[in-house]
Amino acid sequence: MAKQSRPMAALCTGTALMNASMAVTSATGTLVAADRLGAGWGGVPATAGIVGTGAGALALTRLNRRMSRRAAFVLGYIAAAAGACLAAAAVANGDVAGLCAGMILLGLGNAAAQLSRYAAADLHPPERRGSAIGLVVWSAAAGAVGGPLLLDPSGDLAGGADLPVLTGPFLLALLTCAVAAAAAAGGPRGRAGAPAAPPLRDLVRTPAARSALTVMVTAQVVMVAVMTAAPLDMHMHGDGLDQVGMTLSAHTLGMFALSPVTGRLFDRFGARPVITGGLLTLAASAGLAAVATGSLGRPAALFLLGYGWNLCFVGGSGLLARDLPEAERPHVEGAVDAAVWTTAAAASLLSTVVLSAGGYAVLAWASCAAVLLVALTRRAAPASRAAP
Repeated sequence: MAKQSRPMAALCTGTALMNASMAVTSATGTLVAADRLGAGWGGVPATAGIVGTGAGALALTRLNRRMSRRAAFVLGYIAAAAGACLAAAAVANGDVAGLCAGMILLGLGNAAAQLSRYAAADLHPPERRGSAIGLVVWSAAAGAVGGPLLLDPSGDLAGGADLPVLTGPFLLALLTCAVAAAAAAGGPRGRAGAPAAPPLRDLVRTPAARSALTVMVTAQVVMVAVMTAAPLDMHMHGDGLDQVGMTLSAHTLGMFALSPVTGRLFDRFGARPVITGGLLTLAASAGLAAVATGSLGRPAALFLLGYGWNLCFVGGSGLLARDLPEAERPHVEGAVDAAVWTTAAAASLLSTVVLSAGGYAVLAWASCAAVLLVALTRRAAPASRAAP
């Protein structure tokens, strides 16, 4: 246990700090782009960060094979620190293109934080890998919740140094990413010199990989689509920032707070019931979001949306960490994360388009139908240990 404590602490610290960095830079980047280009383009920097995360999942997986997992994570966080520096300079000069380039580099660090859950799983025996993944995902809550609380103080510090106020959050991210890189130096080394990856088409034919990919992509698309459009829909219906903030806080709580519970459920009951429960929770939350009104309805729907995603995310990650052969595992994990974050970028952009064309109820009901279709397809599939 003592042998695992230090690398686990390093993984959780890097994850928390990187999530704080992404939380403050994504929010600030949205404001900068909206001021420069109009509200319709406000989401472009955040989407650039998501794209960088998807590309980073593949890039860091290759670095892991050629160097080591520890080196890959350290380099990912260093790239993120460079991206925060580039973005701060771009914000000071009103350069949205430079801001987006910086967000892509920040995405490389976010990829390291995301892949940390698999590194944690590898430190534990198969019967405890779900709990290890849940702990790392839970640590992301500290950054996701605590990071936004530092927006105002970081802006005040930048203003006090005669810098544009909106550079403050990026300078904060520069610091947190640098600390994350230092923490990652104490993380698990992993093994370099792994055999070359087989073609991706061969990897995804594995029942465990195919099942995890389907579930995690579905959960990410539905979560991002319903969550991204919710604040805009609430604003259009006259809800104030306090109500929007409460709804988003409830969603974040659902995404992360119960991760240790999800991990224990996975270790106790296996992937199939956890993932099935996640899909059904996602479907219920999307349906509730379509009809929810009042001060409690939308926060309740978004909380359930977050926890449904958590069940699918931890369950799918645990399925890969437990059931794939060791030689194939890193390649599949990186490829699945890349697919998940690439589809998340598309969902983020398309959600507001669907909202504008058909309304929030149409978006939510369509998401509900998509999840139910995947759940029914999985129920019809034959059960096996590889695809539980």
